[in-house]
Amino acid sequence: MTEQRPPEPRPPEPRIQPPGLIARYEQSVVQRIEDFADPRQEWRRLVSELLGTFFLVLVAAGGGMMGKAFPGAISNAAAVVAPGIMVMAIILFMGKVSGAHLNPAVSIAFALRRDFPWRRVPGYVVTQLAGATLAALFLRGVVKVSARYGSNYPAHGYSAVNAFWMELVLTGVLVSVILGTASGAQNVGIIGAFGVGGYIAVAGLWGAPISGASMNPARTFGPDLVATNFTDYWVYVAGPVAGAVIAVGLAYVLRGRGGGTAGSAAAQGGLFTEVNEPGTP
Repeated sequence: MTEQRPPEPRPPEPRIQPPGLIARYEQSVVQRIEDFADPRQEWRRLVSELLGTFFLVLVAAGGGMMGKAFPGAISNAAAVVAPGIMVMAIILFMGKVSGAHLNPAVSIAFALRRDFPWRRVPGYVVTQLAGATLAALFLRGVVKVSARYGSNYPAHGYSAVNAFWMELVLTGVLVSVILGTASGAQNVGIIGAFGVGGYIAVAGLWGAPISGASMNPARTFGPDLVATNFTDYWVYVAGPVAGAVIAVGLAYVLRGRGGGTAGSAAAQGGLFTEVNEPGTP
C-alpha cells in the first residue's frame, strides 16, 4: 500500500484591513458621483439648468444691451434670431442632463403633462431665475449699460393686455413644439433642437415688436431684477404660463395622456428618469 502524505498546510491568507472611515466616505462619494442613476444626482440637473438659462439670457438680453452700447452694430433680426440658435445649441449639448427646460413655463408644462415630477419644479424654476439674473449682472458689468435695455416691455402705443395676448400665443406654440417633439409618437431626439430653436427665431422675427417675444418668465426676470424695473412684468409671467397650460390641453387632444417613456426621458434627461405609464395615477 502506498503511504499517504499528510496535506501540506496552506499558507495563512493575508489579513485585509477594513478601510478606515475617511476611505469609506471617499469611496461612497466617488460612487455617488459616478452613478448617474442615483436620485441624489439632482444637483447635476440644476447645474445644467443654471448654465443653460445663463447662456440663453446672455444672448437674449445681450442683443439689446450690446445694441445700446454700440448703436447699429446689431440688427433687430440678429437680436431675435440669436436666442433661437443658442437654445438649439444648449439642447444639443446638455439636453440629456436636465431636459434643457431653461424656462419656468416649460417646466410647468412638462409637469402638467405628467412627464416631469412636480417636486422637481421649484428647484428648476429657482435655478432658472438665478441663471437669468447672473447673466444680466454679467452683461451690466461688462457692457456698462442698464439691464433694462435687455429686458422685455410692451411696445410704445400698445397696452400690457396686447403684449399679454402676444406672449400667450407665442408661448402656446413654443410649448406645443416642445411637447410634440418629445412625445412618444414623434420623439425625434436631439433633432428636436432644430424645431425648438427654429421656432424661437421665427417667433422673435414677427412677434418681438409688440411684446419682445420673451415666452419665458426667467428671461425677463433677470434683467428686470438687475435693473430694478418690473414694469408690466406680470405680462411675462401670466402670458407664458397661460400659453403653456393651453399647449398641454392641446397635446392631450392630439396625443392623449403623457407620462410615457419617451416623453419622460425628453423632459427629465438621462439621470434617474421617472416614468408614469399612461393610464396610471
